[in-house]
Amino acid sequence: MRSSNPVLTRSNRGFAQMDPTRLGNDSLEATYAAPAASSLRTGRMTMDDVVMRTATLFAVLVAVGAFAWGANSPGLALVGFLGGFVLAMVNTFSKKVRVPLIVAYAAAQGLALGTISRIYNEAYSGIVGQAVVGTLCAFGGILVAYKSGKIRVTPKFTRIMLGALIGYMVFGLITLFTGFPGGATGLLIAVAGVALATFFLVLDFDQIERSIAAGAPQQESWRMAFGLMVTIVWLYMEVLRLLSILRNND
Repeated sequence: MRSSNPVLTRSNRGFAQMDPTRLGNDSLEATYAAPAASSLRTGRMTMDDVVMRTATLFAVLVAVGAFAWGANSPGLALVGFLGGFVLAMVNTFSKKVRVPLIVAYAAAQGLALGTISRIYNEAYSGIVGQAVVGTLCAFGGILVAYKSGKIRVTPKFTRIMLGALIGYMVFGLITLFTGFPGGATGLLIAVAGVALATFFLVLDFDQIERSIAAGAPQQESWRMAFGLMVTIVWLYMEVLRLLSILRNND
């Protein structure tokens, strides 16, 4: 029976000319061919966002560090350390992601690390290159261990790491007045510092993955990159100190 409704008539003709199987195949092909949703389309943080932000911050650090290396002024190191500490506190406890302050932190760390690295390198030729390689090896090794599931973040693991950090910070404050111990004691403490900084990267990796899984806003990728930079800079300084102790024991 033919309908007298012109809308239904046109609809019936259209459906009659369509192949449902072809329509389904075309839709599937279009879906698979479509590009993956990026953070620009979803507004959510992705791993690529974190990688790009981290690379940007380290590019700033290296550029400013090269300037500080050439200037070779202890005053720049002081400005960098004090400014970096203040900016680290502000960025850590700020509820809002403040990108200019995070970039400023990278620049301040560049001033400090560039000057300190120059001082160490003049005292121990080639030690900076060794410290960079050591830091990259520690980072790569702990990342592989984390991704392979050999190291997992549990509440107990987190409590142990935070307790160790508090103890290490108290020890650091004491050494400001007493000086860093030498000999075997100093060597063991330096090794412990490198190990602690390395394992703290696991907490950073876990936080990044959890934030991505929770659909954190794209802007949060700057906070994740900032956290990674803080830990990697800490690790570099610990490796630098360990290598200097080993050089002294030669």
